[in-house]
Amino acid sequence: MKVTVIGTGYVGLVTGACLSYLGHKVICVDTDAEKIAALQSGELPFYEPHLPELMKLVRTQGGIDFACEAGPAVAGSDVVFIAVGTPSLPSGEADLTALKSAARSIGAGFGSSLDPRFRVVVTKSTVPVGSANLVEAVVREVILESAADPGSIHFGVVSNPEFLREGSAVADSLYPERIVLGSADARALEVLERLYEPLRRQAFAPPAFLRRPRRRAEVPLVKTSLTSAELIKYASNAFLAMKISFANEMANISDRVGADVLEVMRGISLDSRIGTLFLNAGIGWGGSCFRKDIQSLLYTANEYGYSAPLLDATLRVNHLQRTWVIRKLQEKLFVLKGRTIALLRLAFKPGTDDLRDAPSLEIASWLLAAGANVKVYDPVAMAACAQQHPHLDLVYAHSAADAAKDAHAAVLVTEWDQFRQLDLPAMARAMARPLLVDGRNLFDAVVARRAGFDYIALGRSAGVSQPVYMMQPAVAG
Repeated sequence: MKVTVIGTGYVGLVTGACLSYLGHKVICVDTDAEKIAALQSGELPFYEPHLPELMKLVRTQGGIDFACEAGPAVAGSDVVFIAVGTPSLPSGEADLTALKSAARSIGAGFGSSLDPRFRVVVTKSTVPVGSANLVEAVVREVILESAADPGSIHFGVVSNPEFLREGSAVADSLYPERIVLGSADARALEVLERLYEPLRRQAFAPPAFLRRPRRRAEVPLVKTSLTSAELIKYASNAFLAMKISFANEMANISDRVGADVLEVMRGISLDSRIGTLFLNAGIGWGGSCFRKDIQSLLYTANEYGYSAPLLDATLRVNHLQRTWVIRKLQEKLFVLKGRTIALLRLAFKPGTDDLRDAPSLEIASWLLAAGANVKVYDPVAMAACAQQHPHLDLVYAHSAADAAKDAHAAVLVTEWDQFRQLDLPAMARAMARPLLVDGRNLFDAVVARRAGFDYIALGRSAGVSQPVYMMQPAVAG
């Protein structure tokens, strides 16, 4: 099929590349001319594992192109995806400015075309309940204003929420756990089912650089109403965020009663009704999804007269969790003014350079306000941090060891696997004070202490050993 994807962020670009890999002809559209020019020359606007290899492959095959103007691409498409940003307004309401702009460009593209084919408009962006109806109304309004024969233009609208995790977005797209399609239009649903048929049946050869998981069989296809599909995305992210906040609450209680949160979480996760995922205690989740989506869901609930106290508590717990680092540093160092603190990792999770709502930035701001010197190291996100947050007076280190040199404390903010391989004894010797604050419970406490560190972990006042397995990192969706 011929597909247009409006928006070239994480969702739009990964979606376009994966649909192209499945054999569809894709045009990715963005109003940012510099970004489109970079994409046309093979440069990607963000770091995402396996996306460079996939993009190189589909570009070589000629299955993907990029454009600034949506009209011509939309006019010749069978399916048009909207994958634009929907950031939070100060009220918590989702800002639908880009969504409505995309809908208008789709209406104009349909209205300029004499092609009688039936087309499908797909909302891929995370949007509040009722947004697909809004998209349909805007598209129809523009068609009525611009088309010579509005009655000859036929289209349907489908809500198709994404469930991509930054750092594994390509794998999540090619090997999804489910496909959700929401619509009352049987014809539109049939088109999307055909579009996704190779994906649903996993009837494609996996790329050499990203093998198909052995457990992956036919992907469940969930067909719902428009509003249910829109709510599924919000409910999914809210539940995952709530699990992480629950684990953090248990960590805080464990600290006070002398328990080990790793043992507690292992003990409850063996219950099949609970499971192992998203129960790692830490300094809180970040990213572009959880906070924004919960705030939007809270706004919607309030519109309908419900306060949703559990969602509100999930946000509060996450915000308070970030203060744990400052509290522990103050307990050990007393005065932070003039001290040098090394932050290991900037991005909100492993495998990405995304700094949106990253705990590291809030922690760094608090430390700087307290008069501390802050050194940072991140394998991929330092350039993005320097560009996006020039107001932060940070010292960018060449390595984790360089960041820790002469520091009075090192704080592990995000659990990159490469940090497991750190030479802890050498790192401890190089520090002005060998204090290691493990915000993700990554290190073995015995190993860290034998290396010479005054080691502090979250919720592990009684525990010194690692669990027999590692649960999936607590990350945003």
